[in-house]
Amino acid sequence: MSSAEQLSLSPAEMAPYIQHTRIEAGATREDMIAHAREAVEHGFNAAMVSASWVPLVASELAGTGIEIASALDFPTVGVMTSAGKAAEAEQIAKAGATQLDIGVQVGWLKSGMYAEFREDIAGVVRASGLPVKVMLELPLLTPAEREAAVELAQEAGVAFLKNASSGQIETANAESVRFLVERAQEGVQVKASGSIKTYEQGLSLLRAGAVLLGTSAGLEIITDTGDENTVSY
Repeated sequence: MSSAEQLSLSPAEMAPYIQHTRIEAGATREDMIAHAREAVEHGFNAAMVSASWVPLVASELAGTGIEIASALDFPTVGVMTSAGKAAEAEQIAKAGATQLDIGVQVGWLKSGMYAEFREDIAGVVRASGLPVKVMLELPLLTPAEREAAVELAQEAGVAFLKNASSGQIETANAESVRFLVERAQEGVQVKASGSIKTYEQGLSLLRAGAVLLGTSAGLEIITDTGDENTVSY
């Protein structure tokens, strides 16, 4: 049995594994300041925010050691041009982000455009200079496409593999996490994402080998108050 499978954490001890997420159209400046301060108060791994709020959140989190994460080509993935994605990645990094989650070109992968799929990701890695996490949208892929996506993403230089972009694609589960962990090369880690709502669910994902959990239900998880009715993305 691996050390991950034996992992034992209280709800509060799960905070350093959680990327505390707030990405929504109606969030205000005050909301984002509160979000950043929650990340510090509870010791979350990161505050995950929309690119437009990165400068504000980076200012709030300066000197705290909390990561400033943002997402690109999201929530509808694979709609940006590669040049536009790389340019935006560079700007997000300059604004203060320390990590970047990106959508991938699922359609290109399904079309056999492997070189283009890989370069789309590699362009972001080069332009941003940040640890990049790829949202692979595993449920949309055939078994062969899953294998290709993981291989090509790692060739492109990613730091993290993710099962999906959100709960609209997949509820994060141990099976998908294990699939990625088993194929992750040295130095590449796994982040789980998608409707993570409860402490028990989070612990099962960490025990499967994920090292980060992306969720908007971080407060419910660390207080063990989440349930199936909790809103989470």
